[in-house]
Amino acid sequence: MSRTRDGSLSGSLRRPGVLGWLRLMRVFQKIDRASGEHLRAWDLSVAQFDVLAHVGASEGMTQQELADSLLVSKGNVCQLVDKMEGRGWILRRQEGRTNHLFLTEDGRKLVEEVVPAHEAMIAERFSVLSEEEQAQLYELLRKFDRALDAI
Repeated sequence: MSRTRDGSLSGSLRRPGVLGWLRLMRVFQKIDRASGEHLRAWDLSVAQFDVLAHVGASEGMTQQELADSLLVSKGNVCQLVDKMEGRGWILRRQEGRTNHLFLTEDGRKLVEEVVPAHEAMIAERFSVLSEEEQAQLYELLRKFDRALDAI
C-alpha cells in the first residue's frame, strides 16, 4: 500500500468512509492538541475542562450522569472530581449513596472565563469553513452519530 499526494493510503483504503474516518481522526487530534495547549493557560487538562463545562451547564448532576456524558468510567470521573475538588473548583454533596456535583464560586469564575475563550479558539479553527459548510458538517456528523447509536 502506498500514500497518495494528499497523504491518504491507496489500495483497499480508497473507500470514502475509511478515508473520511482517517481524516476525522486527524482533524480531531490536531484540535485536541491545540485545546490542550490552549487550556494550559488556566492549568487545566482537556478532561478537567470537559468536567467544568458539563457541571457548569447542569449543576447538581450526579457523578454517574457525568460519567455517562463523558463516556468514561465512574472511577475515572471520581479521580477527576477528587482533583478538582482539591483545587476548589467542584463541590460534592452527598444525598444517600449519590454524589451531586456543583461548581464552587472559584469554579464558576473559571468557567465564565475559560469556556468563552475556549469556544472562541475552537471557532477560529473552524473558520476555514464557511458558516454553511460548518452547518453541513454538523448535520452530517449528527446524522452519523445517531446512526451509530442505532447499531
